Parts: sequence; structure tokens; C-alpha cells
Amino acid sequence: MNNAIHAPDWVPATGHQLHLTGVYFDAVRIEGVRGELVAARLIERADGDAGPIVCEVNGFRWMYFLLAPGEGRRHQWPLGVRQFGGRGVRTVTYIGVPALDGNTWPLRWYSEPTATAPYVDAEALCQATTVTGREVRRGTA
Repeated sequence: MNNAIHAPDWVPATGHQLHLTGVYFDAVRIEGVRGELVAARLIERADGDAGPIVCEVNGFRWMYFLLAPGEGRRHQWPLGVRQFGGRGVRTVTYIGVPALDGNTWPLRWYSEPTATAPYVDAEALCQATTVTGREVRRGTA
């Protein structure tokens, strides 16, 4: 495992910056506790190398899973999971990306991009959202 932090050119040097989805990455958004459970499951399964996951630290505490461009539209996402970016999408969406260091409030990295995981694996994310959704509905999460 090589989990050394990797800084793609779309990660700002300081603060945070908005990026148009579908250009540098697609994004999948999940709210609050469910998003945290999905992220924790991905990180555990990837032995700590899950790829870029951005967390909003206030409000709804959205979790943004950053996928390779075009990957979001290839999967059927469960209810409560929102996909941004990709061809055929008529809406324009910008996602905030924090720097790897320093003050990035209200965003932070839940999992940083690495050389071996520059993006979240879309297939693994789809599986984790489906399983975690069932667990949340049953109250076993």
C-alpha cells in the first residue's frame, strides 16, 4: 500500500477552490451520518487508501466522493445518493475542493487523494452505498 498524499493539479495550494464537476472529476454526494458510514467502509476496505473524499464540517455535513471524470454516470446510485458531473447532465455543479494543508474551513479531507488512489473507485462506492443504505434502514449501522 502506498498512501502518500498526492496533489493533483485540481487541488488548490491553500484554502479551498470551486471546481466544475465532469471536468477534473465527477462527484457523488451523501448526507451526514450515512456519508460518514460509507466513507468509513470504503477506507476500511481500501486499507486506508480510498481516494479523495471531501467533507463539509457544518450544516448537513455532506460527504463528496470524487470519481474519475465520466465514472458517475456509469452506475445506478441508490435513493439519497446524488451524482454530479458527466455527459448528458444538464445542470452545472461546482464542488469545493480544500487544500491538503492549512485552514480550509468549512471543508476538510476525510480521505486524501494518493498516487495509487487519485479517485474513489466508483464500483466500490456503489456497493458501499447500497449495503450502507440497507443497514441504515434496518438500524444495524
